[in-house]
Amino acid sequence: MTKLFLLLISLSLSLAALEIRQTPIKFTKLRYQLTKEYIKTHYEIDANNINIIPKIVVVHHTAIDDYRKSLARFSDEKLPSDRPDIDDGSPSVNVSTHFMVERDGTIHQLMPLKYMARHVIGLNYSSIGIENVGGENSKDNLTEAQLKANVNIIEYLQQKYASIRYVVGHYEYRCFEGDDLWLEKDKSYRTKKDDPSKRFMEELFGKLDSFTRAPCD
Repeated sequence: MTKLFLLLISLSLSLAALEIRQTPIKFTKLRYQLTKEYIKTHYEIDANNINIIPKIVVVHHTAIDDYRKSLARFSDEKLPSDRPDIDDGSPSVNVSTHFMVERDGTIHQLMPLKYMARHVIGLNYSSIGIENVGGENSKDNLTEAQLKANVNIIEYLQQKYASIRYVVGHYEYRCFEGDDLWLEKDKSYRTKKDDPSKRFMEELFGKLDSFTRAPCD
């Protein structure tokens, strides 16, 4: 057997053993419809469904160090009133994410991977989001266990979806303005993001074999 073949077998076995807890957030017909309205309002796409073709993995931190409190921020189907920075003035779908990683590295899947999550301006329609619990008491406090979990999730996604090309930190999202993947039509709808830390992302990039970084100048 070649070394490459043995490596592929090892990778397949490790991904098969990856434990992902199913922890679904509320996703009724209401959230589904609000997501379609978001697509129509922000991307001017009259979509029949909210299915995506994932091309980007966006890594975040929750800015809350507690898992339960972090999860609660995504539970409601409508955007809460304390998010004026992303409130467009109409009933809007709440933020969401596909994965959440606890500080001990426990991985939770919160919603179907085929559905669009609201987690990053301009790129929701082509991205899968990973939220890491942390960033509250220190902007750079994500753990080694979370780093390992993120590597495992991304390798799992790359094996599952040949369409995935980019791995980026949330703070890099505006690097895609002008790219074909950028869909936001409201030129005033931007927020300043610094999550996760650049240290965490550089360590993550160093452990991944195949990906393209954000097209930043």
